[in-house]
Amino acid sequence: MTDLNKLTIAAARDALKKGDVTSVELTEACLTQIEGADALGAFVHKTPEIAMEQAKAADARKDGGDLNGIPLGIKDLFCTKGVASQAASGILDGFKPEYESTVTTQLFNDGAVMLGKLNMDEFAMGSSNETSVYGNAVNPWKAGGAELTPGGSSGGSASAVAADLCLGATGTDTGGSIRQPAAFTGITGIKPTYGRVSRWGIVAFASSLDQAGPMTKDVRDAAIMLKSMCGHDPKDSTSADLPVPDFEAALTGDIRGKTIGIPSEYRMDGMPAEIEKLWEDGTAMLRDAGAKIVDISLPHTKYALPAYYVIAPAEASSNLARYDGVRFGHRAKLDAGDGITEMYEKTRAEGFGNEVKRRVMIGTYVLSAGFYDAYYNRARKVRALIKRDFDDVFAQGVDAILTPATPSAAFELGKKFDDPVQMYLNDVFTVTVNLAGLPGIAVPTGVDAAGLPLGLQLIGRPWEEGDLLNTAYALEQAAQFVAKPGRWW
Repeated sequence: MTDLNKLTIAAARDALKKGDVTSVELTEACLTQIEGADALGAFVHKTPEIAMEQAKAADARKDGGDLNGIPLGIKDLFCTKGVASQAASGILDGFKPEYESTVTTQLFNDGAVMLGKLNMDEFAMGSSNETSVYGNAVNPWKAGGAELTPGGSSGGSASAVAADLCLGATGTDTGGSIRQPAAFTGITGIKPTYGRVSRWGIVAFASSLDQAGPMTKDVRDAAIMLKSMCGHDPKDSTSADLPVPDFEAALTGDIRGKTIGIPSEYRMDGMPAEIEKLWEDGTAMLRDAGAKIVDISLPHTKYALPAYYVIAPAEASSNLARYDGVRFGHRAKLDAGDGITEMYEKTRAEGFGNEVKRRVMIGTYVLSAGFYDAYYNRARKVRALIKRDFDDVFAQGVDAILTPATPSAAFELGKKFDDPVQMYLNDVFTVTVNLAGLPGIAVPTGVDAAGLPLGLQLIGRPWEEGDLLNTAYALEQAAQFVAKPGRWW
């Protein structure tokens, strides 16, 4: 078999089980591609020795699961034992955990192979993968000569999967960081219900919003990988003690009788005509597949971005207080006479990038005594109203909600970097899902005039990822998105 790195997880699994290919061959094919793809900036800590060791173990295993022998990339936010886990930040320079995150433990227990760690925005704060200490991740898609963003914060994961450097990757999503990069690179990404996947061993950004999920070449692969990542974890107090269904078995493609809601509030002023048409086409595809389409209202949507950009920085300010130069990571060089306060100040000034500093300062401000009620408490109340909007819609019998995933196709690197407000607007369609703790999936469904991929988002009922994946599968089958980026790297 040739081009083994281009296989889907499902196709590779079936080939491995038949004996048509070995995990060592699959892994070598991916490692070869990674070596020639430094221009994409996707892999930042390569682990070929670990990968080959895991691949040989997978080949020796007689009763492996669905991920046995499958080469994956791991976002740099996941702690991996003995392997640099920096969250793309200078402040964690040199940090190699003595423990394994729950998600990677479960993937490895199922026989997955780790090719290396993937680039991301620093501490997952960003929408373009331009805040990383490693430098930018680059989209494998191009329009003209300019390099494009792969999205953020899981930009390295998106770039690696889209460029066939790995068969799948882990991502995390705090306000759209799986779904937006997936849409920008023409792949599939699902953020599960908050609590479905353990957060233990994943470097925290905003603890009430963060959720890990898979980024894959198609919906079936997302279902396979998600099953391995899910499950109750007593080490995470927010982890739900619920059985994990066989998500792949739910992929029938039959959505007859399902009700799909189209929210009027997502028709934003100035939305590009291409996004509007993509949304209309996706609606027609689901209708043709037998779903009932209804107009719905989510009245508090317009307050979602302001509420998110109060709550997320507030939690980040609290979470990032642990990086002080005392226990792990970078410590600044001190002058004679410097005390503990100077060490904290110098270490944080050197270790954190500008975007992280900006969000920490915003978060500290909104949590301060005079502003706690004016900002943070009001944002929490808005969050409750946003969740209630979704609850009301689902109570009326809506099974899933269809929206655009992003307000545009991938944009040029550097274009929005100096304008935080423009950058934050990239999350306009995705943050509501995190605020309400719901599952959401981005599916590639078309291309724009320049040939760049565009994605649609489906939002599901809580804990019903199987049903959501099946609706996404029906959309994928109808859209027949098969475009791939031309190799330039």
